[in-house]
Amino acid sequence: MRITLAKTAGFCFGVDRAVAMAYEVAEKGGDAATLGQLIHNTHVTNELAEKGVGIIDSPQQAHAGQTVIIRAHGVADSVYNELEKTGAEICDATCPFVKKIHTIVKENSSEDVPVLVAGDPVHPEVMGITGHCNGEVYVFKNLEELEKILSDNPELCEKRIISVSQTTFSQNVWKKCKEKIKIDCTNSKIFDTICFATRQRQDEAAKLSKRCDMMIIIGGRHSSNTVKLKAVCSENCETYLVERAEELQSIDFSHCAEIGVTAGASTPSAIIKEVLLEMSEIVKETANIQVEEVPSEAATTADEMDFSAALEASLSSMSTDQKVKGVVMGITPTEIQVDIGRKHAGFVPMDEYSADPTANAAKELKIGDEIDLIIMKTNDAEGTVMLSKKRFDAQKSWVDVIEAEEDGRILEGTVAEVIKGGVLVVSNGIRVFVPASLATERRDENLEDLLKTTVKFRIIEVNKQRRRAVGSIRSVLKEAKKEATEAFWAQAEVGQKYSGVVKSMTNYGAFVDIGGVDGMVHISEMSWKRIKNPSEVFSIGQEVDVYIKALDAENKKISLGYRRDEDNPWEILRKNYPVDSVIEDAEIVGLTTFGAFARIIPGIDGLIHISQIADRHISKPQDVLKVGDKVTCKLTAVDYDKKRVSLSIRALIEPAEEAEAPAEEAAPVEEAAAEEAAE
Repeated sequence: MRITLAKTAGFCFGVDRAVAMAYEVAEKGGDAATLGQLIHNTHVTNELAEKGVGIIDSPQQAHAGQTVIIRAHGVADSVYNELEKTGAEICDATCPFVKKIHTIVKENSSEDVPVLVAGDPVHPEVMGITGHCNGEVYVFKNLEELEKILSDNPELCEKRIISVSQTTFSQNVWKKCKEKIKIDCTNSKIFDTICFATRQRQDEAAKLSKRCDMMIIIGGRHSSNTVKLKAVCSENCETYLVERAEELQSIDFSHCAEIGVTAGASTPSAIIKEVLLEMSEIVKETANIQVEEVPSEAATTADEMDFSAALEASLSSMSTDQKVKGVVMGITPTEIQVDIGRKHAGFVPMDEYSADPTANAAKELKIGDEIDLIIMKTNDAEGTVMLSKKRFDAQKSWVDVIEAEEDGRILEGTVAEVIKGGVLVVSNGIRVFVPASLATERRDENLEDLLKTTVKFRIIEVNKQRRRAVGSIRSVLKEAKKEATEAFWAQAEVGQKYSGVVKSMTNYGAFVDIGGVDGMVHISEMSWKRIKNPSEVFSIGQEVDVYIKALDAENKKISLGYRRDEDNPWEILRKNYPVDSVIEDAEIVGLTTFGAFARIIPGIDGLIHISQIADRHISKPQDVLKVGDKVTCKLTAVDYDKKRVSLSIRALIEPAEEAEAPAEEAAPVEEAAAEEAAE
């Protein structure tokens, strides 16, 4: 007896993403709940409940401070609005495929453009889709219901309508419904929105069931895609739907030579393994057991993949006979017409030409050019073949990525997106995930600064089956820094000048990148005047001109200078304010018992001794002056060694009566003492 497990069994990437996000919220602790059951699987629901993630049935049950997880099925626009009113934090785990449908109906529907939705009207996904439509919406579960809608509403046949389907809708039923819509509604626009993972799962299940004596479907009985899998397989062989391994006990396997097994998108791999082990135990006495396939790992999470990337992943198993060469026959604003040597007319949509958004086919191609392509879709009825150059390039680039991991070469790409946990770098059409810890040289750097920039990186991990690659920007940066450091110390000398960039700051200084090497400008070297914090002079990212003040080659430390001699206020004073200069509008900045301090220029204050404030005796400076007053005074003396300046207002006033002179004879002595006190 042989047991064959479908390659597509288990979590799809949308469900895997939702579950991962829910567990991440649970790990953080705090008040959290899912809006409705996260997925149709009691095992996962119970595990989340044990971790403190409950379930609420409506937005009104949410409250401020609570994290509400939107399940993979998605919700209507109104639900987001109601949740925001409660003050709850929203964790949106809606499947990217479902999000794409929301965007389609929102952008294409209106009061004059109704929407036809193929799906179960009470299914959460369908309810969410209808909640994003802008006009009339009609939902049908099968061809009969569609025919009734069109019969009861004949005006629809004359209107411009759009039609979408639930992601897990039956392919066979959808095909019949599309034909009906095309015939009756000539002005319709149909979007094929059945998830590729769902299509692949249903196709594989159908093929497997045709060659097997029995099919076992693993999944929740309330799961739409699981129920459809059972329906597909039931047409070809005896089929059973089980939620847990213990349900196998009631099934008789004795007459089976081959048993096929598949699982719905909401079924964890642990349950799949549990069922396989139980099946083996039950039938091992009947025959030898051979397991042909093993459960595939969950697909790449949608945090690392958008809708287009998910589409790319679904095409990862393309066979080589789908690769063709095409000769350019014509170029229009929307497509490239090609001859692929078949009776079908080939065309490449412009969005399938290149992964580079700046690429211009009209300028890069000419009639007669030969290009490598991949067949995406064949329409025998219309006699056309849709092809993609972008996907061929991506497959070729994937080979380069695999080789780059082996030989350690450095690749170059553009940071296309900042996601939870890191960044996505696009290199020749391949999306490479770079974890946050490997995206920057220092962990405190902002990932958003990398967005849309060109970076160099290495491939450090490749999963060939899942077509996933993990890279490191940091390793390249560290290597470049090491080379720059060695080159710097080989020629560094005190006095050398550099143009650098401020990378970070502390209370005592700022670190400046002077070409791959960091040096520190001490706070005392930033300004000739006193400052309390480096932020008064510098800002992160600022370009500054510095010079090497000191080098410590043993400890690899560099001290940088920033303030220039020509900006030294004492040199400015020496040059522009000789003794006996008259200073106008000197501002009083301080008052003491023995005099007043006036600011001559920024960074230099001079002392006006109490005896030099007025032409008469005063008890204290406050009798004549206050802080903020502007005065005209005379520079009477400068001691550049002790950094002292003496000023006098009295020297500019007419001499007082000689009778007062004896009283002022002690002034020079008092002034000297005051200056000592001030110092």
